[in-house]
Amino acid sequence: MRKSSVALFLAVLALSARAEIPPVPPPLEFAGPKLSPAGKEFVVTEFGAVGDGKTVNTTVIAKAIDACSAAGGGTVVVPEGTFVSGAIFLKKGTNLRVDGTLKGTINPADYPIINTRFEGIERPFMCAFINAADLEGITLSGSGTIDGSGDEWNRVNSGFGRGRGRGAATQAGTGEAPATAPAGIRPPPVQTVFEGPRTVLTPTDVAPENTLVGAGSNRPRLVNFTNCTNCAVRDLHLQNQAVWCLHILYCRDFLVENVNIKDPTRRVPSSDGIDIDSSRRVRVSRTTIDVNDDCISIKSGKDADGRRVNRPCEEILIVDSHMAYGHGGVAMGSEVSGMIRNVEVRDTLIDSDNWAPIRFKSQPTRGGLVENIVYRNVTLNDTRQAFEFNLEWNVGRTPGSGVRMPTKIKNVYLINIHGTVRSGGVIHGLPDSPIENVLFKDCDIKAATGLRIDNAEGLDTNGLKLSVEQGETLIQRPAATKPDGG
Repeated sequence: MRKSSVALFLAVLALSARAEIPPVPPPLEFAGPKLSPAGKEFVVTEFGAVGDGKTVNTTVIAKAIDACSAAGGGTVVVPEGTFVSGAIFLKKGTNLRVDGTLKGTINPADYPIINTRFEGIERPFMCAFINAADLEGITLSGSGTIDGSGDEWNRVNSGFGRGRGRGAATQAGTGEAPATAPAGIRPPPVQTVFEGPRTVLTPTDVAPENTLVGAGSNRPRLVNFTNCTNCAVRDLHLQNQAVWCLHILYCRDFLVENVNIKDPTRRVPSSDGIDIDSSRRVRVSRTTIDVNDDCISIKSGKDADGRRVNRPCEEILIVDSHMAYGHGGVAMGSEVSGMIRNVEVRDTLIDSDNWAPIRFKSQPTRGGLVENIVYRNVTLNDTRQAFEFNLEWNVGRTPGSGVRMPTKIKNVYLINIHGTVRSGGVIHGLPDSPIENVLFKDCDIKAATGLRIDNAEGLDTNGLKLSVEQGETLIQRPAATKPDGG
């Protein structure tokens, strides 16, 4: 496209910008969590734990946690060495400090099925390796490593499917391992499915009657905080997760600081770095993530169940961080049914062939509102795209459930985004739910190909400098017809 044509097209888009786009919000800030003191130390070796990389220490680690909680709180310490364990459940007043390596087993029977939410739906699902529920003031920290043995889960449990709870089911729902499962590996535990509607997971929640079905390809998340307040994860290496790494669910006033999250193989399915799920006032700072799915995903529930729970994800700040390889840098969705609002990504580098650094994804059945989202001072270094807004994300592979109820995305601020990418990306709304009010300010992007746009209203591109090597800079695709023919 000639420069004059580009200028004319940009001018037309700028004129279409809606006057009612609110002013750029000031940088998001809020107070940090109120954390409990470290207190007395309870070293797991004093309770019989052995850090030889072979002995399974689940029971003795639980004894250390029980003693710490019974004493009124303190810090359970995993010293230098490699301590193997099944699922660990923290209790009231128990901080956990890992100075050595805490490594999860690959025996599914070591991870009980619990009531939780996974992929946007409240359901019984395999617990995480490290679990904290209904706790306040605790910190998970240390100079060491928490390792989920994800590479081993991938190798020995490959017969159970992709690891997202949707893979190969057990034979005839009996709980027996499929014939393809390697010898010596115990089958996944029997999973329960609720017959009746769920209520939001709270300490007083009473589940309806359950039906037993095969657990299929359940895998344990690495760390899961649920219904927790004023908590933190600091200074740790979290790696080799079997599925999602750090899941922050229904939490408030939460800090993730100076954490390194890595799927070293880049092959574990759904190895999300951090999933911030229907939570409020969560700050992620000085954190590096390199995984085989979204580095950070902001979520609020999926389809009808997400709307039933109706708990937004809001006041989320990601700052001074590094998103390396992943399917997304910081993504909104795809589980957006309970609303996402007031999120800022600031002073962050995204590189290493990341697929979609600035990402919004949903499906036509999700519903929900995503609004007041700011990406400010973000450097893109050799990523696949710059921007991806897609309200029909992955529809062919993972169709949503329920009636058509499009998501609304509006008031997005892209400020001082600069760097090199393969493609400008895509802004793809729906005829009955266009992307609304996207403001570009001081953005300078060099790309091989341009930015594709359709079903978008109120784009202000005055602040977008997009230089492409081939083809048109901005590719306006014809608007589709609304589903009702209107």
